[in-house]
Amino acid sequence: MRILHKLLALALAFCSPLAMAETGVTDKEILIGQFAAMTGPAAQLGQRMQVGMLTYFSAVNALGGINGRSLKLVTRDDGYEPDKAAAAVKALIQEDKVFALAGAVGTPTGLAALPIVTEQQVPLVGMFTGAQALREPFNRQVFHVRASYFDETERIVQHLTTLGIKKIAVFYQNDSYGKAGLEGVERALTKRQLKPVAIGTVERNSVDTAQALASILKAEPEAVVQISAYKSCAAFIKLARGKGYGGQFFNVSFVGSAALAQELGEVGQGVVISQVVPFPYAAKVAVVREYQQHMLAAGQKDFDFSSLEGYLTARVLTEGLRRAGKALTRDALIAGLESMRDVNLGGFVVNYSAKNHQGSTFTDLTIIGRDGKFMH
Repeated sequence: MRILHKLLALALAFCSPLAMAETGVTDKEILIGQFAAMTGPAAQLGQRMQVGMLTYFSAVNALGGINGRSLKLVTRDDGYEPDKAAAAVKALIQEDKVFALAGAVGTPTGLAALPIVTEQQVPLVGMFTGAQALREPFNRQVFHVRASYFDETERIVQHLTTLGIKKIAVFYQNDSYGKAGLEGVERALTKRQLKPVAIGTVERNSVDTAQALASILKAEPEAVVQISAYKSCAAFIKLARGKGYGGQFFNVSFVGSAALAQELGEVGQGVVISQVVPFPYAAKVAVVREYQQHMLAAGQKDFDFSSLEGYLTARVLTEGLRRAGKALTRDALIAGLESMRDVNLGGFVVNYSAKNHQGSTFTDLTIIGRDGKFMH
C-alpha cells in the first residue's frame, strides 16, 4: 500500500503546474532571450532595442507581471556577426533555458539563427530587420512586428519619383541585409520602368566607402538610397559632401536614425530616413505617450526610433503571453499571438493569423533637421 501511495504522489508531482511548466517558465518568472549587437559598429541598434524592451517589461512587472509572473530579459552579444549570432542563440536556448526570443537585430544574424529557432521550435518575436528572406517562406516560429524593406523602399521610391527625381543610385552593404534592400529599390524602380543609375557597396562592419562613392558619383545621381548600418552610411555621406555632392540621401530604418544623426553631426541636415514605427519625439498618439511616460519612469530621457521599436516588440510579445493564459507553453504563445487580429496598440496596428506573421506594414518618412533633431 505504501508503494502505491508513493507512486501516486510521484505521479501527482509530475502533473503539477510547476512540473509541467515549459522551459523558461516558473510560477514566478518568464525568461525571454535576445541576441543582438551590443558591441561593434552596430551596437547602438541592439542597445536601444534592449532599452525599449526592458522599459516595457519593467512597467509590466511593476503591475504584477503576466498572470503573476515577472518578465526577465537575457541578452547575448552577437556583434552583428552571423557566426556569433548562431552561437548566441544556441546558448540562450540550451544554457540560459529561455522560453522565447525577442528583439533580434539584423538580417545576416537573423538568417544564421533561423535554422536553430526552427529546429528547437522556440518562438521569435520582433526582429529588427525587414528582409523578405526572413518572411518567406512562412515560419510558424517567427513573428515580425515591423514592415518589410520592400514596404520601406517602395515608400522612398514613390516619394522620389513623385517629386520628379528619377536618377537614383543605391549604396548597399554587401550581405543579405544590403541585398534585400537593393532588391526592394530595384523592384520599386522596375514598377516605374526605371533602374538604378549606379550601384556601390561596402562590407559589413566596415567604413571603407571611397570606391563605392567614386563609382556612384560618375553617374551624377539626383538621390542615393542607402542600405547599410549607420557607421558606413555616415562615412559615405561625409565623403560625398566633402567632394561637393549636393544630391539627397535616403536611408531605411535599420540604419539606426539617432545613431546616424549623431555620427553625421552638422552634415546630417536634410538626410531622409524611412521609419516603421510612429514618431517617438511627439506624443501625438497614445502608444508614444505611454512609451515616453514609461521611458522617463525607467530613468531613460532619450527617446528614439530604435528604443520605441524595442518597446513595441515587448508590447506585442506581452500581449501574446497574456492571451496564452496561465498554463503557458510555446504553442500557447504562438496561438495567443495568432489571435491578434487588427489589434490597435494606440496608434500602431498589429495583425497576425495562422498564415500571416507580418504584423505591420506601417511606414513613414522623417528628415534630420538642425542640431540632429528629427522632423516629421
